[in-house]
Amino acid sequence: MSDMTKTDLLLSVRDVKTYFFQDEGITKAVDGASFDVAKGKTLGIVGESGCGKSVTAQSILRIVEKPGRIVSGEILLYQADGTVQDLIKLMANGPEMRAIRGGEIGLVFQEPMTSFSPVHTIAAQITEAIMLHKNVDKKEARKIGIEALASVGIPKPERRIDEYSFQLSGGLRQRAMISVALSCNPRLLIADEPTTALDVTTQAQILDLLRHLQEKNGMAIMLITHNLGVVAEMADDVVVMYLGRVVEQGPVDDIFHNPLHPYTRALLKSIPSIDSQPRVKLPTISGGIPHPFNRPGGCPFHPRCESFIAGRCDKEEPSLTQVNERQKASCFLFEGEKS
Repeated sequence: MSDMTKTDLLLSVRDVKTYFFQDEGITKAVDGASFDVAKGKTLGIVGESGCGKSVTAQSILRIVEKPGRIVSGEILLYQADGTVQDLIKLMANGPEMRAIRGGEIGLVFQEPMTSFSPVHTIAAQITEAIMLHKNVDKKEARKIGIEALASVGIPKPERRIDEYSFQLSGGLRQRAMISVALSCNPRLLIADEPTTALDVTTQAQILDLLRHLQEKNGMAIMLITHNLGVVAEMADDVVVMYLGRVVEQGPVDDIFHNPLHPYTRALLKSIPSIDSQPRVKLPTISGGIPHPFNRPGGCPFHPRCESFIAGRCDKEEPSLTQVNERQKASCFLFEGEKS
């Protein structure tokens, strides 16, 4: 990722902080996240639940719910004409941001059952999105909607488009959600846990579909998941998040074969492999992820870290630094190894 040129860049997230201001105090959901998304590539964002992955996606699309707000940072969108827009400087509900949301950047939500309105047909929802971003009438929007449903492998799309979301199976509902997100040909698709609550066969079909659509349309994908198997299969680059911060990033092969940060190593150890001994308990990461409201001092991972350095990790917070040509890590273990 370090050798990415400006011509390759589609989106650049720079030191973004998104906090929730509540009566009991400030919850730092995203606390200085930085990463890049390259054109036509897939970036996997991984971490346990509560690491700030979804709030990062909401920050990019400017749909963070109150009492949350973006406190600082830059979210730079590199336009096709060479101009650069900082999405944080745009009004969240202004015309420019609304044109980008759905037009330039599509979103597949974590749970399509709650993302679709149960009282409106698929047709009403997909045509609304198309008419918002394209200068077409209702008849033309319906035609584009049927083509979008067909492109994601939904059988009999001309009939299905008039159904309600609760009439579709989980897999078809997820495909319909993807078709809505892709109906305006976005340059970036943010997929937030796109295979959650689906059976393994349907999961594989959805991932194959995303890969096929990416090759066909040349779009970039930002894949948010806690499933490392999905990341290994889909991603070109990986960002590992912990408590709202990026603790490691690099190409997918390097992250899996040469993990640097103790958190990344612990995550990879906790998944079964084909060589795992039967009936032997898998290693787990000790403790639980702290609530962002009660963040530990120093490195946020230090209370659970096997490589913890007393007097250092609990006092100072490491910054994300280049460790080798291809990987960055936020850990004191690599201070002398910067390239």
